Amino acid sequence: MNVTKQDRAARTRQKLIEAAAIVFDRRGYEATTLGEIATAAGTTKGAIYFHFRNKDDLAQIILAEQQQTEEHALRPQPVKLQELVDSGMVFAERLRTDPLVRASVRLSLDQQATDIDRGGVFRAWRDANLTILEEAQERGELRCHIDLLATAELFVGTFAGLQQMSQLLSDYDDLPDRVTVLLTHLMPSIAVPPVLGVLDMCAQRGARLIAAAKPGGGEDTAGVEEPAAAQG
Repeated sequence: MNVTKQDRAARTRQKLIEAAAIVFDRRGYEATTLGEIATAAGTTKGAIYFHFRNKDDLAQIILAEQQQTEEHALRPQPVKLQELVDSGMVFAERLRTDPLVRASVRLSLDQQATDIDRGGVFRAWRDANLTILEEAQERGELRCHIDLLATAELFVGTFAGLQQMSQLLSDYDDLPDRVTVLLTHLMPSIAVPPVLGVLDMCAQRGARLIAAAKPGGGEDTAGVEEPAAAQG
């Protein structure tokens, strides 16, 4: 396969993924057919089978977007808990603007999608949060006696409920504001006061991080300062 054919194949594959995301988001996993995906992509079922084994294969790829799409926008921060905040704010903004992430969430919450591993995305997000919390604890950013695993799972579960409520009431438009409310209630219960004082939990933070990560996005203006108590 020459470069031109490779490029064409890559474009077709991406078009199929994007079309599947739109149909999954609208119809759910069980009701979606490969014929509908092919029609939405302007191609044939044969093209789908050239790139993917079946509908399950497509769904798993879209589910993986939940972990992948925000990674480029997340940057190391001098305050580790800010990274936990940022993961939620960037994900909220992606849900508001990215059809692939919307479809990923729809699939992960679709109780009819029994053929795919819907729990994997929850476990992955929980584990990512737990890693951040463990490092935050080592840095002295957390209050004493915080149950790290329970806190990591609480953040994931509460976010899942908030995003579903936001989808029903505003088509995700108010999700960043809802996540800010969640964080302003959660963080005081786990962060020591000097750290809490420097956390940026505003609803616009996710959009700013995504914009800064784009080519030509300019300097990163979304960093936070290290609290005096944690310096040294």
